[in-house]
Amino acid sequence: MARLFGTDGVRGLANAELTPELAFKMGRAATYYFGKEHQRPVFYIGRDTRISGHMLEAALAAGICSAGGEAVLLGVVPTPAVAYLTRKYRAQAGVVISASHNPYPDNGIKFFAGTGYKLPDAVENELESLIEAGVDAMPRPTADGVGFITRNHDLLAEYIDYAAGTVETTLSGLKIVVDCANGAASEAAPAAFKKLGAEVVILNDSPDGININAGCGSTHLEQLQAAVAQHQAHLGLAHDGDADRCLAVDETGLAVDGDQIMLICALEMLRQDTLPEKTLVATVMSNLGLHQAIKNAGGKVLVTPVGDRYVLEAMLKHNLVLGGEQSGHIIFSQYSTTGDGLITALKLAAALKQSGKKMSELAQVMTRFPQLLVNIRVKSKEGWETNTNIAAAIKAGETELGDNGRILVRPSGTEPLIRVMAEGPSLPDLERIVAAIAGVIKQEQE
Repeated sequence: MARLFGTDGVRGLANAELTPELAFKMGRAATYYFGKEHQRPVFYIGRDTRISGHMLEAALAAGICSAGGEAVLLGVVPTPAVAYLTRKYRAQAGVVISASHNPYPDNGIKFFAGTGYKLPDAVENELESLIEAGVDAMPRPTADGVGFITRNHDLLAEYIDYAAGTVETTLSGLKIVVDCANGAASEAAPAAFKKLGAEVVILNDSPDGININAGCGSTHLEQLQAAVAQHQAHLGLAHDGDADRCLAVDETGLAVDGDQIMLICALEMLRQDTLPEKTLVATVMSNLGLHQAIKNAGGKVLVTPVGDRYVLEAMLKHNLVLGGEQSGHIIFSQYSTTGDGLITALKLAAALKQSGKKMSELAQVMTRFPQLLVNIRVKSKEGWETNTNIAAAIKAGETELGDNGRILVRPSGTEPLIRVMAEGPSLPDLERIVAAIAGVIKQEQE
């Protein structure tokens, strides 16, 4: 049986794969687990703007109450706000109901420990065994042992103040376009930027339950690019559905990806001598140009497998403070226990203000090697690593690229996809090589 918890919690088509019955069981299991050491464990629950969020929130909270816990409903708030508030108020766990950048029919449930960090695999495995048990033997308290629900959306203001306080400069004089993706950033992002004195043009802050990520946000930059040009803004910023990541657009309308954002922030920290070991943490997906630019500035990159949990593990192990992914999922570990799109956006804007330069100048410090990523939808992600035909196709591509490039093949942690990434000096060559590998994967995994 496939593992219930993926790389970012439980995710699936709402009311078909991720059902209210499953959410109820998750609430019960989590309350039983965290209730071993706390008589009435407290859960801080936030959600994004999907229409199914209300249903799953109600079911999850009911499960928590049925096992004797307290559910504090924060309403629509960014994922990092849940992590922050859970840690600040010493709740036993935080829960986020979101499918991040996925289209609105999907939804997900992920947990944070009371520390604000995501749960380790061992804890998720224990929760999974409780959820999938044939007989629910967990306690069902009665009378005053039954749990209860409180609502406290006002706590979002504390997170906004906290995020704004992570930068040491005002943003006055900057005109910034912010695309909220009709998601969890819709209230928090405009408030934080206005608090710091920026002139803000807001896009997509009117969620209706089904327009989250729809042609907007970090997965669709076209609207933001047009708005930056129209308003002659200094910078454009785009969040995903749950606001744990951020991408940008320079004043000319060109996209600025997570690698470039990390580089700009790292170079500013190198200038201020606040980047420990002069080291940035990035995954194997980061562009080779990032490595060159950091090296040229006297720094270095510590490389991890794909996934924010591996980035965070490396940061904590080596006492490093900045790391992330090309997708814009970036962690400033002095301030946050998880990727934080709002803090990333504020830090990037502050670096722009402090530099006195244009965003295009800052982004051009990194020469981006051509990189091609193709997602192949498959019936099964199992067994591709040991398939000799797939291995032969990958080997042929690697031989052709030699030392001038690389190929990375990996399954998606959240969708039935196998991703093929190739990097090298010639885009036409990459297109041909990736197409050949993708064709073999599609044929072998059908």
